[in-house]
Amino acid sequence: MSRLSDHHVPAAGARVFFDAVLMPHRSLSPAGFRLLMALLCAASLASGTYFALHGAWPVFGYFGLDVLLVYLAFRASYRSARLTETVKLTEEALVVERVDPRGRRRHWRFEPYWLRVEMDDPPEHTSQLRLTSHGRSLTLGAFLAPAERAELAAALRAALSRQRTSVEGLS
Repeated sequence: MSRLSDHHVPAAGARVFFDAVLMPHRSLSPAGFRLLMALLCAASLASGTYFALHGAWPVFGYFGLDVLLVYLAFRASYRSARLTETVKLTEEALVVERVDPRGRRRHWRFEPYWLRVEMDDPPEHTSQLRLTSHGRSLTLGAFLAPAERAELAAALRAALSRQRTSVEGLS
């Protein structure tokens, strides 16, 4: 789980209306990946050996190349899954922190009163969830499925409504 840097931590006692960590989903576990690669290696070795024994020895190398390419594709996929987005709404601000796969952190801070949550309805594959305020815009959860982005948008709108009602009640 990523953490907000000190200058973005809400004041002590500040109410938190929304707090979520968004991460890309990968359906194949590391153990499943190892099993898949073992089976792929065994199948490629068996097939390559068959072709080599029948005189087509160059084919053996192509079976190894296929295994290497599948391995590299999965490694790239797992590396991109290290992306996280933390969204936290308090009485003072909505703060988004994005940590990219290389560990670089970026922060955005929005005034909740002026913040708009925009999402196509009904959501489509190309729909984006955008936070907009004062001419600034941030796309959030681009790696989520359309239904998940719509669910996140609804939850953020509800939290913003609760936050605004709470802040107005204090005035």
